[in-house]
Amino acid sequence: MRTIGVVLFDDVEELDAIGPWEALSHWARTYPDDGYRVVTLARDGGEVRCAKGLRVLADHSYGDAPPLDVLLYPGGRGTRSQLHDEDQLAWAREQRETVPLLTSVCTGSLVYAAAGLLRDRPATTHWKSLDRLADLDPTIDVRRDERFVDDGDVITSAGVSAGIDMALHLLARLAGPERAREVRRHIQYDPAPPV
Repeated sequence: MRTIGVVLFDDVEELDAIGPWEALSHWARTYPDDGYRVVTLARDGGEVRCAKGLRVLADHSYGDAPPLDVLLYPGGRGTRSQLHDEDQLAWAREQRETVPLLTSVCTGSLVYAAAGLLRDRPATTHWKSLDRLADLDPTIDVRRDERFVDDGDVITSAGVSAGIDMALHLLARLAGPERAREVRRHIQYDPAPPV
């Protein structure tokens, strides 16, 4: 069984984490023979209060999380303090050494950048944080107009709803485009904004 881990932390943007979790968890539960599961993890485990007040319980702490095949790092206000949190940045670097595929949504990419994980790579983030991404590491090829950027073993995405696009792209990589289309249809993800 391969494992996708979604990082949670106080002030994580709800949809950054829950949107991709919805798509990926639907896939894992509906098609168990594909061999994936999705778990959540937080530094100390337990309850996390998200940016808009939603409370969620992480499945694991960093210490008891299973080995991961994919790490998904969402964004939100909570990433701001992590850019200077040496323990959190060290943890991110450790994940790079053991997790084959790192992904991020929104300002989760800023944490990767602060940890030095995006050096000389193309990447993106929420449109309001694109300059900050460039400031954190001037070697990053900041892709300002892309909803997600796949650079092989690192995939970054723009803000909030772009994380669902990234999750479906990831699903297509892991299980094929037809499976991704099946999941997209089932979760009825077919954006057509009314305004």
